[in-house]
Amino acid sequence: MAFLTIETGVNPGKKFDLLSDESVIGRSSDCEIAVDVAAVSRRHASVLRERGQFLLKDLGSRNGTQLNGQAVVAPTPLREGDRVTVCDQEFVFHSEQPMNLLGGETTLGDESCLAQLVNDSDEQGAASANVMATLDLGPGSKSWSMSAQPEVKLAALVEISNNLGKALSVEEILPKLLDSLFKIFVQADRAFVVMRPEADAPLVPVSWRSRRKSDDEEAPRLSRTIVEQAMTSQQAILSADAASDERFSMAQSIAEFEIRSMLCAPLIDSDGDSLGVIQVDTTNQRSRFMDEDLEVLAAVASQAAVAIDNAAMHEQVVAQRALQRDLELAARMQRALLPSRAPEAAGYDFFSYYESARQVGGDYYDYIQLPDGRFAVIVGDVAGKGVSAAILMARLSSDVRFTLASEPDLAKVVGRVNSLFVQQGWEDKFVTMIFAVVDPKSHEMTLVNAGHMAPMLRGADGSVVEISEEEAGLPIGVYDGYEYESLTRTLAPGDVLTVFTDGFSEAMNSRRDLYGIERLAKVAAASAANVTELGEHILQDVRAFVDGFAQSDDMCLTCFGRNPA
Repeated sequence: MAFLTIETGVNPGKKFDLLSDESVIGRSSDCEIAVDVAAVSRRHASVLRERGQFLLKDLGSRNGTQLNGQAVVAPTPLREGDRVTVCDQEFVFHSEQPMNLLGGETTLGDESCLAQLVNDSDEQGAASANVMATLDLGPGSKSWSMSAQPEVKLAALVEISNNLGKALSVEEILPKLLDSLFKIFVQADRAFVVMRPEADAPLVPVSWRSRRKSDDEEAPRLSRTIVEQAMTSQQAILSADAASDERFSMAQSIAEFEIRSMLCAPLIDSDGDSLGVIQVDTTNQRSRFMDEDLEVLAAVASQAAVAIDNAAMHEQVVAQRALQRDLELAARMQRALLPSRAPEAAGYDFFSYYESARQVGGDYYDYIQLPDGRFAVIVGDVAGKGVSAAILMARLSSDVRFTLASEPDLAKVVGRVNSLFVQQGWEDKFVTMIFAVVDPKSHEMTLVNAGHMAPMLRGADGSVVEISEEEAGLPIGVYDGYEYESLTRTLAPGDVLTVFTDGFSEAMNSRRDLYGIERLAKVAAASAANVTELGEHILQDVRAFVDGFAQSDDMCLTCFGRNPA
């Protein structure tokens, strides 16, 4: 089946099967090959299938389409490996049925269900009547060297290098590898690659080919005995007559297929672990494999393992880049949820600071303007960090805003937020929070503490007291139906409330010393002309204490209060 893969663009490595007579590339979600990029036209280009051939056609796009660097002005035939460029998105075309370079048909089997490994373990022990040679391919092995004819060795390695050198995914490598095997080993009837599709999955034939395929040919079967022996011993195996080889006398698949000669070589990764095997075999008794064939397959297996290793690393890099983009987007979205400006409250000043330990975090603060000129200040700290904590906090933020708008009693607000949180089934997650609502007309502050560290209230005389310790209730999410208590206090001129998360109190220096509550209280008592100056003073002191040591927790700080008289 022909397909396009994205080489560079929004989703490198993504594959698009060309199933229709016309597969349209464009920005529209209705396109068979949808690319969500602004510069791409809604219907930009198409791949046409006509009489078994694929053609690339530009659909009058505003930015044009290129094939191998040349502008497409008329429908142009596509060939294996051609590069299609649509704006900054580059695709690679792969033909439907690769041709055997020696002539004749080579058929790719259905990797999911046709080929299979057969459990046919040899119960009679290992003999060596027909084993022509083995080669140790394990890490650090020096037991073999290439003694095949130089032209054979060179042709094999050049073939493999050309076919695998530019492959960036395992899906690309395996078909190219099998094509190369049929060109190198002219006597081969079948070729297989056996690997684990996933790390913990069982061994299966992930790719196979037959030089000739008849209509009545049954699904191929391989001997698990041979595969496991090659992987366990990390030796390449040559059998001159596998059908009568005593070591594999119980291998039903060999007997049924009448395999006369066979090569099997393990794929060994850079860590010295066996990834799988390459196996080629023949039914022609007059065209058996020789010692030099085993040496060539050993070299091929070594190079293929390197290519698979490199492809796996490339796929990891692509996945990491995609994750990085997702995290950057999540960080921007989380920043967008934080308040962009302070409440409008005459005679009050505000300071806030937020820094996540990772790209996204679980700390949170919000300023909410309420009816009648009142305002709310919310600070929260989710148990945990990272993406899951950020998602949880985003949902909680929405619940808090909705509940504050519909319930005047702050204690009941917190109770309803707690119930909503529990009912959403966040399992073992919980959140500590401070809710403070201030009426600037009466200067009355109502505060509810849901399991959070007590805020520090600094008076105009520089005295600092921790408030709400006695009224503190359970964190949000611990117990449904819990009834919270509120504390009411009138703010005097110069009073400033400092609310913080444990990223401040537990900030650590290189000696693993904690900043601590006591030091924070002393700094909060320092003389300051206004709220902003006090907040900056706390922030500078914490930074001086940490002295550049990497922090492991999110940090959130808010200070608000009445201006001095």
